[in-house]
Amino acid sequence: MLQHKALEVYIIYSMRDLKVNRELDIRGEVCPFTFVKSKLVLEQMEEGEVLRVIIDYEPSAENVPKSMREEGQEVLAVNKIGDNLWEILVRKRK
Repeated sequence: MLQHKALEVYIIYSMRDLKVNRELDIRGEVCPFTFVKSKLVLEQMEEGEVLRVIIDYEPSAENVPKSMREEGQEVLAVNKIGDNLWEILVRKRK
């Protein structure tokens, strides 16, 4: 159990050093709107840029990364950052 927690802390810490180009806070939104809104913002960004999406709907923490990968984007991390709060970090590839 301690190793698992240490890994989570490392992943969150390493993301602090990542340059985030845009942030989208869509707390209060549910699927499929969380993915649609994330995709629309990502379409406005340049290839290689990183989008940080903040959500508070647990199914989106699985569905948004899955859909982004299916679209050919690079999902860098999905981190639980609070009670019922997640961040999804996506690098634009297309």
